[in-house]
Amino acid sequence: MHTNFFVLFTELAQRRGNAVPGVLELTSRHCSMGDEPNAELNPRLCSRQAANLIIISPTPKYKITTLSSSSFRGSSWNARSSSAIRCSLRRPEYIPNHIPDPKYVRVFDTTLRDGEQSPGATMTTKEKVDIARQLARLGVDIIEAGFPASSDADFQAVKLIAHEVGNNLDSSSDSDHVPVICGLSRCNKRDIERAWEAVKYAKKPRIHTFIATSEIHMKYKLKMTPDQVIDKARTMVAFARSLGCHDVEFSPEDAGRYIIYIYIYIYIHTYFTLLSCFHLISYCSLLFLYNRSDREFLYQILGEVIKAGATTLNIPDTVGYNLPTEFGQLIADIKANTPGIDNVIISTHCQNDLGLSTANTLAGARAGARQVEVTINGIGERAGNASLEEVVMALKCRGEQVLDGLYTGINTQHIIMASKMVEEFSGLRIQPHKAIVGANAFAHESGIHQVGVESDQLRGIFFSL
Repeated sequence: MHTNFFVLFTELAQRRGNAVPGVLELTSRHCSMGDEPNAELNPRLCSRQAANLIIISPTPKYKITTLSSSSFRGSSWNARSSSAIRCSLRRPEYIPNHIPDPKYVRVFDTTLRDGEQSPGATMTTKEKVDIARQLARLGVDIIEAGFPASSDADFQAVKLIAHEVGNNLDSSSDSDHVPVICGLSRCNKRDIERAWEAVKYAKKPRIHTFIATSEIHMKYKLKMTPDQVIDKARTMVAFARSLGCHDVEFSPEDAGRYIIYIYIYIYIHTYFTLLSCFHLISYCSLLFLYNRSDREFLYQILGEVIKAGATTLNIPDTVGYNLPTEFGQLIADIKANTPGIDNVIISTHCQNDLGLSTANTLAGARAGARQVEVTINGIGERAGNASLEEVVMALKCRGEQVLDGLYTGINTQHIIMASKMVEEFSGLRIQPHKAIVGANAFAHESGIHQVGVESDQLRGIFFSL
């Protein structure tokens, strides 16, 4: 006979001085199972059994409410506790190139690096450190703190974050979690040395290096042959490891958009040379083979950097052009065809140009990626990046049912504060209808919707966690 203890408590979020619907979270740590009273319940089992719920309440008041089993139709849960007991996910031990639990997804936050590249977004060093502290409270696994080689100010900010947040020196923190502190660098010695000088003070430092791998970038931007690019990537990853950094991430820039360049090339070449339809068809007929050869090059360069010591391979959809089916297939193909892929973590980095960054990120995770690169409020250059709050809540709400049980170590109670902090410091205002954190995200104006909410026994909307 099960006896389960739950407490329902509310958290009131304030935005611009106006009350918005409170967030109520049902949490549990101890449950009796079978003949063992007060046995420790596996948090993921707790989630599977619908022990955790978020209820969006129209009542903007702080209170603690005891929940009876009759409140859940068809549920056997019975609330008997009068004290708030929190349930937090057990985070697997951090190993750079391996995750002990295959269902765990690492959250890599790049708000302070890619997010700050948003036009009009500027943050002081103090603001960056404050955001980094909040990200640590939130429970992100990796904080990409900046691009140290880009400026002395960015170098100093990354160094300070590595020293303070990367060693959990915040006495006000309610968590003993210490995130990885990462610095971005191009594939050259100066950038990599600068990144290492900034992040080496962290308990868990990481260097993230990248080089373009698309045909047009290699030819016109880098002015290098594919073999030269492979040699450069392999050499620089090995150089990063030689500095004493045991956690190196590699990104093949433009990995997700080869096919775009072919179409652009065909269009421009046809327009300016007035090619006949026959020539245009001939070019198009080569499209599949050309894209396939690019894929083979991608598998090759990824395999070489693995041998050189890379621990994470990040696959970007640089211009946000892919559809979820395409991006998911790209991750699956990389996993199936890259030599040594079982010895590294696959990561995703999806831009939002077509509004598909969250969907593409989830498709990548379902296909085998175990790190997701995101930003608070989805900020970033152009249309932004995959939004941390959207990806995390999608995994929490639907991970067990349709995403093979994937989960993260994010403490969702800190999402609202992180969102407000980034909005205030960056100057980038959140649209009212933004999912999860927008002022209207849980507001109802339609009479039909209001009736539905008011008629529910708990007067709320449920998200299964």
